[in-house]
Amino acid sequence: MSGELTQSVIKRIIRQVGLECAAQGQTLSETLVAFMVKAVVLDPRNDFNMDRILTENDMQDLIQLCVTRLLDTTNPSLSTIKMQVYFDMNYANRDDLLSEQQHVLEGKLAPVVRAITEAGSRAQEERENMYQKIVTYVLLRSGLGSPTDIEAVREVTAALQSVFPQTGMITFISLSKKDKEQQLKDLAMLVTGIRLYNKRCQKGGSGIDDLPAILNEAIPSATQTVDERLNSCQLLSHKYTALLESMQEDPHRYSRLSTFKLKEALFNVRQYESFLSILLSDAITNAREVESLGVQVEATMMVLKNTMQDKTSIESKDIFPLFMELSKLWTGFQDAKLLLSFLTNMTDNLQQFLEIQSQLFPEEMLTSFLEGVTVKSDEERIKETMGTRVNVSDFKNQEWLFPETTDDFDELLIQYHGFCAHSIGVKGLTIVGNPAIGILKHKEKCYVFSSKGAAYIFAQDPDKFIQLNVEKAKEYPELIQLLELHHQFEYLVPHAQVRNANKCSMKPPPKRDSGTQTDTHILPPTIVRSYEWNEWELRRKAIKLANLRRKLTHAMQTDLSHMRRENFTQVYLPKDVGTQTKRDNSSNVPKPQVFLKGLRGGSSPTTHMVAVDLTRPLDET
Repeated sequence: MSGELTQSVIKRIIRQVGLECAAQGQTLSETLVAFMVKAVVLDPRNDFNMDRILTENDMQDLIQLCVTRLLDTTNPSLSTIKMQVYFDMNYANRDDLLSEQQHVLEGKLAPVVRAITEAGSRAQEERENMYQKIVTYVLLRSGLGSPTDIEAVREVTAALQSVFPQTGMITFISLSKKDKEQQLKDLAMLVTGIRLYNKRCQKGGSGIDDLPAILNEAIPSATQTVDERLNSCQLLSHKYTALLESMQEDPHRYSRLSTFKLKEALFNVRQYESFLSILLSDAITNAREVESLGVQVEATMMVLKNTMQDKTSIESKDIFPLFMELSKLWTGFQDAKLLLSFLTNMTDNLQQFLEIQSQLFPEEMLTSFLEGVTVKSDEERIKETMGTRVNVSDFKNQEWLFPETTDDFDELLIQYHGFCAHSIGVKGLTIVGNPAIGILKHKEKCYVFSSKGAAYIFAQDPDKFIQLNVEKAKEYPELIQLLELHHQFEYLVPHAQVRNANKCSMKPPPKRDSGTQTDTHILPPTIVRSYEWNEWELRRKAIKLANLRRKLTHAMQTDLSHMRRENFTQVYLPKDVGTQTKRDNSSNVPKPQVFLKGLRGGSSPTTHMVAVDLTRPLDET
């Protein structure tokens, strides 16, 4: 279909599907619609031939199928896809989140910074206004209080005057714009550190929350919430897996249940479990970071206390770095609070995508169908197979990896998100694999299995079962992201991104409108173009000007020349010809030294001149 589904056709179909869904009251993102279009094309049940050009009727059928699936409120598969799109579009790791927050903060502060750095008036009133703007900037950048809080403004003003009095405004105005911006950041950090130290000494602290105490209370609560939801969804996935295995053994007993819907519910819960695991890992990392920051803040406070104790004056080089370090640590607490809020919101918003499967298979129904069925957890399944492993001698052309023979065994990149490579395509189940059985390395990719038998069957023809897994993903499009199969379907994803092995995403590349402006002349020009250091050049110019005063310009035209045409000739340029001449040689001969005596005359009227030759002989040279 690569020759048929051009970008223009894809955009047309996506736009039409989005419009029809909006007409029925469902406003969906372009990314979700685009993925659904590709999923419908991939599904073999829809019988879209990827090797022929779609007719207009085919395109209308495709649009209607997409609209029907996107408006189906009883489809766990759609909920899973929505969950995947939501997570990809909204989740960001710690570094990306903090970088984006820093960019937002810089954007908010840009008008204040511009007003401070571009002002150049040296009048007293203007300097006072600029100083008040610096106070506002410090408050906004630190996030410790509001410019409308009178007490906080007083504290900032007092702290700022202790390190940057108003008399320093004259020097500040003369700085370049870049130096002004850097000094503003340094002042903000110094004032923040001073205010934090004063709060510890109970001498201020208006508008400053006790972030360490707040985080130490909120992070365990948030982590516990994520952990409880993770355990709950894991238990649900274990029940779905056990029920599906029982249905495959005795299908008549569960004739009222839809195997297809139950598998969609299983994949929904597995995807939710995967996302919660990521959020839980981030929450634990955040808790460790807060604990480390708390220790560093206490140590810095102790050093500050010992440095300033019983001293009337302290050199700035001894105390300023400590205040700035304290400000950096407090910024870490603010970042941790932001990350905690982000993780909490993500956890709460993901909960909505479980509603459909919980309505289709309520707890009472699952309990009744699971009577007499053993529900095994992932840990129990792994524990059952811990004593078995693949016999390498049974396979001549396959490479197997084991913990005792492979370096960095736990760091290997396992395909299919760690699920059994055999169970996905054959049974349609996501059963966790046990690496201790043996990891099959096939075409530089690693696969794990839930049992020794599954490993032996898969190893007989790996390509066959890999293709079965791909076909299963076409039938259940949510498996593309759950099993990390983007590399196999990248040609059908409109916004496919080449990511690293740990993360693949469907979201479009981020775009941002930005503009930059540079000062043409930061400082007023001081170059005198007419200056000349050479006095002879000055003399030449003076003579030239004096001569021009007596010069007149004359022009005339004769009768013989005014009708003549201009003639041009063209000649060949002479060739560059070179010749080699004889070699120059020289010899060292004595320098002639002849002196004349008596040229000035003497007492006699006749001049007697005597020539004295003092040239050295050749044999002496």
